[in-house]
Amino acid sequence: MRKHALILLTALGVAAGCASSPDDDSPTIGSLGSKTVEVNSRGGGKINRDKAIKSYREFLATRPGYPLRAEAMRRLADLEMERIDERVARGVAPSRPDSRQLGRDRARARNIPGYKAAGSGYKNTIRLYESLLKAYPYYPENDRVLYQLAKAYEQDGQIDKSLMALQRLVREFPRSPFIEEAQFRRGEMLFVRRRYQEAERAYQAVVARGDRSVFYEKALFMHGWTLFKQARYDASLKSMLRLLDRKMRDPATGRPTEEAPSLSRGDRELLDDTLRAMTLSFSYLQGPRSIRQFFAKKGPRPYEHMMYERLGDLYVKQERIRDAADTYAAFSRRYPSHDRAPAFQLKVIAAYRQGRFAGQELAAMEDFVRRYAVGGPAWRNYNPQKRDWLGGELRKNLKELAQHYHARAQKTRKRSDYARAAQWYQLRIRSFPDDPGTAGVNFLLAESLYESGQYRRAVREYERTAYEYPDHTRAAEAGYAALLSYRAYEQQHKLSGRARDQWRKLAIASSLRFADSFPHDKRTAQVLTRVSEELFATHHPTQAALVAERVIRHEPPATAAQRRTAWTVIAHTEFDKGGFEKAERAYRQVLRLTPKNDKDRKALLDRLASSIYKQGEQQRATGNTRLAVAHFLRVGKVAPASGIRATAEFDAAAGLIALKDWKGATRVLQGFRSRYPDHKLRKNVTEKLAVVYLATGQEDRAAREFERIGVNSKDPEVGREAGWKAAELYRQAGKTDRAIVAYKRYVARYPRPLEPAVEARHQLAEMYKAKKDGPNYYHWLREIVKADKAGGGRTDRTRYLAAQAMFALAEPSYSAFRQVRLVRPLKKSLKIKRKKMETALKAYGRAADYGVASVTTAATYRIAEIYHDLSRDLLRSERPKGLSAEELEQYNILLEEQAFPFEEKAISAHETNAKRIRKGIYDEWVKRSYASLSRLRPVRYAKGELSEVTIDAIR
Repeated sequence: MRKHALILLTALGVAAGCASSPDDDSPTIGSLGSKTVEVNSRGGGKINRDKAIKSYREFLATRPGYPLRAEAMRRLADLEMERIDERVARGVAPSRPDSRQLGRDRARARNIPGYKAAGSGYKNTIRLYESLLKAYPYYPENDRVLYQLAKAYEQDGQIDKSLMALQRLVREFPRSPFIEEAQFRRGEMLFVRRRYQEAERAYQAVVARGDRSVFYEKALFMHGWTLFKQARYDASLKSMLRLLDRKMRDPATGRPTEEAPSLSRGDRELLDDTLRAMTLSFSYLQGPRSIRQFFAKKGPRPYEHMMYERLGDLYVKQERIRDAADTYAAFSRRYPSHDRAPAFQLKVIAAYRQGRFAGQELAAMEDFVRRYAVGGPAWRNYNPQKRDWLGGELRKNLKELAQHYHARAQKTRKRSDYARAAQWYQLRIRSFPDDPGTAGVNFLLAESLYESGQYRRAVREYERTAYEYPDHTRAAEAGYAALLSYRAYEQQHKLSGRARDQWRKLAIASSLRFADSFPHDKRTAQVLTRVSEELFATHHPTQAALVAERVIRHEPPATAAQRRTAWTVIAHTEFDKGGFEKAERAYRQVLRLTPKNDKDRKALLDRLASSIYKQGEQQRATGNTRLAVAHFLRVGKVAPASGIRATAEFDAAAGLIALKDWKGATRVLQGFRSRYPDHKLRKNVTEKLAVVYLATGQEDRAAREFERIGVNSKDPEVGREAGWKAAELYRQAGKTDRAIVAYKRYVARYPRPLEPAVEARHQLAEMYKAKKDGPNYYHWLREIVKADKAGGGRTDRTRYLAAQAMFALAEPSYSAFRQVRLVRPLKKSLKIKRKKMETALKAYGRAADYGVASVTTAATYRIAEIYHDLSRDLLRSERPKGLSAEELEQYNILLEEQAFPFEEKAISAHETNAKRIRKGIYDEWVKRSYASLSRLRPVRYAKGELSEVTIDAIR
């Protein structure tokens, strides 16, 4: 008796370990029932636990009838459980003892019900707990035993038994301290099994305990979800609302808030999922109407807007545009004075815009600008900060409305559409008179009036735009447009007599105002010239002369002959010193005064052309390419027969290319090629056209130019690059046949360097694949492998392409393997299938040998699937005829034994793929392997529907 007591004392002492303080009383046999086993996980915890396990084993093996035997069995099972949990946490599988240890333990184990000394995993622990429950049905700690047993079952993958253990715990120990956790875990398991009514009751049991339960919030959430899964949406909403009320409150004051307070990541995810569930419930009911009815019954909430917003956003994602717009609008109607009401109305507009409901979008915009008009009732409800934001939205929508009707009027030419445009322009101007953009809006108003033939009103608005706003970009344009409106009004009404004189007087005043306000505008000289003509015509010579001096201030009064000579000298002088602009003006004066049949006229035209060309060179030297191009192109217009025209147009094309004016450059270069077919610059023209076509996305035309370069170039490297570029461009342009010819020519002519040559083969294979030309596709795949294998400049890229090609070449063998069915006689069909399997495995093995990660994962996946397919096909194979039930059962067992190794190989291959995540590889094939593993080993790899919001409580 003393020996057994000492054994138990030893076990208790070891189990207590470092948890006891120096002042603790020494353990006794009587204290066994009141103490719990605690093992210190630091320092010597593992040794202490192992000693405790050994002591309990000895005690149980030698004292079968001892009164505290049940407690010792539970302690032993708990320690075993803890040891396995620790190993699993470290990623170490439960170990198997060696044969000597097995022999030593067997004798001790004979007197411990359900215990095996050489057990592995959780099964031994499960047997201990089961034996304890069976042997001691009235043991006071059986609720704890059931709790631990449920955990062991779950860890061992016996989920149904785990659920049964939890149900027994709940049924037999309703007051157990484990009851809340047991009910919650029951709810999780039942939910995953779609036993929603039972899950609801389990979660309800936790919810009923209120805030004192650590599982309260998550149980509340899951309770709502179970109701949702049963299509009991109203009940689900009630449950979710309770959770939402807890999360949407200020932690300091406890009052409800409009926006979620600062939450942890987990609470934030829980809140988002709650809102998502409620949104789905409302969508399955009556949408915004259900929201209104729900909160009317439950009472308003500051965060009610979130329901409308999320429901509307859900409808947008579902492309239910009208429902989305109605939902957003429902909030604005229900809470017209709410701070967020304007934003919801904007969401109505955005929804219609996304759905391309132009008419509804327009109506919503009009509703918005009327409802929240500056100075209106709604506007006065908001503070200055909110008005700033609202003002910006009003400005934008007013402008869009006006421009919409303006654009429509330009198409329809209806006076009513112009009137609508003017209406919105005027409202925008009245609402924001001091806004910097109002001047531009006023200009558009004047434009709409002008286009609708209201020239007198247009004059007023143009002049207001030009002269009554601070300086802006459209002022000069508006001032000049006012002058055009004066002229149009006179022609429209066919003014004459005094009325015409008075109207022209106003036009002249406006013209002078324009010239004074915009002296540097390019139209000022023209305006002044017209004014001088108008003043002269209306018999105001003095004013006409003053205006004329501003136009031709430096023009000396002279006779024709004198001016010709003088201008000739000035022209030559300015040309020689580089004053080409003055030279041009002088040459023009000379030519204007020179008779058309004069023998010097051709030479003068050449000099005029040269002066213009030199101006282009000057502007090009200073970096003003745009002006330089203009000068170069003027040469052909002014002197089309000049010998310098070809050079000028070539330089103009170069400048246009520099400016990325591709359309202009194309026009000039094509004109050059047409006019000068034998010019020495023709080769350069081809190169520049290639650049232009390439830049403008005209791959086909660009390819032809590069093809010309490749064929005609004497430089091999230039020819190679041009040939490659031509092939690429044909492919990009969708000219597959021409691209194929170009790539084949490239492969034939330029086998080195290797990488582009292999790339060309790859493109050929891809194009034949797209054309569904199998023979040529596989031919070029083999060519890729062959070229890479030959080496001579092998790179990572060539290896990658070769690996991909090898994988693609292996795919037909996989298809051939899968097509073989295992039919009677099984031996014959299995032999064929095994042969096909070996062929496919070798093919994928060759692909994996390249060491390219993406191909290796793909090949590994295929290899795993081959093994899995064979395993599955064996199990599905045709059975021999005439077997008895017993023979059929034995035959099925044999098939399972045959199939099992292949399934294991499949799992092993998939796990090889899965382990590559540690190396940072997580591609499509690794994902597929995980998916396969979740089916092949669901306990380890499969995850529940709502794992992101559940907790592993038993663990």
